[in-house]
Amino acid sequence: MAMEFMLNAERREDAGKGASRRLRAQGKLPAILYGGSGKPVALTLDHNELMQHLKHESFHSQILTVKVGNKKQQAILKDIQRHAFKNEVLHLDLQRIKAADKLRMTVPLHFLGAAESPGIKEGGVFSRNIVEVEIECLPKDLPEYLELDVSALNIGDSVHLSDIPLPEDVALVALAHDDAHEHDFLVAAVHQPRVTEEEEAEETEAAAEEGAEAEAASGEEQADEDESADEKKHDESGE
Repeated sequence: MAMEFMLNAERREDAGKGASRRLRAQGKLPAILYGGSGKPVALTLDHNELMQHLKHESFHSQILTVKVGNKKQQAILKDIQRHAFKNEVLHLDLQRIKAADKLRMTVPLHFLGAAESPGIKEGGVFSRNIVEVEIECLPKDLPEYLELDVSALNIGDSVHLSDIPLPEDVALVALAHDDAHEHDFLVAAVHQPRVTEEEEAEETEAAAEEGAEAEAASGEEQADEDESADEKKHDESGE
């Protein structure tokens, strides 16, 4: 069952960088709600409440309820601006939706059974080229995520966009083109593990070190033997 997210908002009258800085100092952040049949509305959101929502993957791809006073509106997250290095959100863009209008959303792709696949059990490596896909559907049909079973993959096998099972009335945007086969991108594959150049260099260096150590040890043994021979000759001549 999909989670429900409520954003409690207040109308915002002040604008500009100075006003935004003051909001953030109070634990709030600026946002804007636009689209649909209404005019754009500047809003203020609670930063802590938003950060709790952001802990859930589905917050980015689900329909949100925006409550302003006693009025509730449905919207989707269109853009989020984060601080460059702090765990802080600077601004949020929200777009209103209509029940009768199709929307485009990016939803996560979940892979099932990778560890149980024959290819992985034989020592292969599972690689993911795509972890989210853009879909088109009515708001009521919006899935929280899509699942792709990869438990049957052998080494050398791969899956493409067309292999993703879709709920009814949900379409992949990439495959909606007339030349859909050219947009049927690789999603995931199981391949043989490859030795990297760095690993090869490490192995070469290790072999060289072992050779140098062996050569040094051999040299020391030869030196000891020569020294013993010299001492023996000295002793014999002394006698």
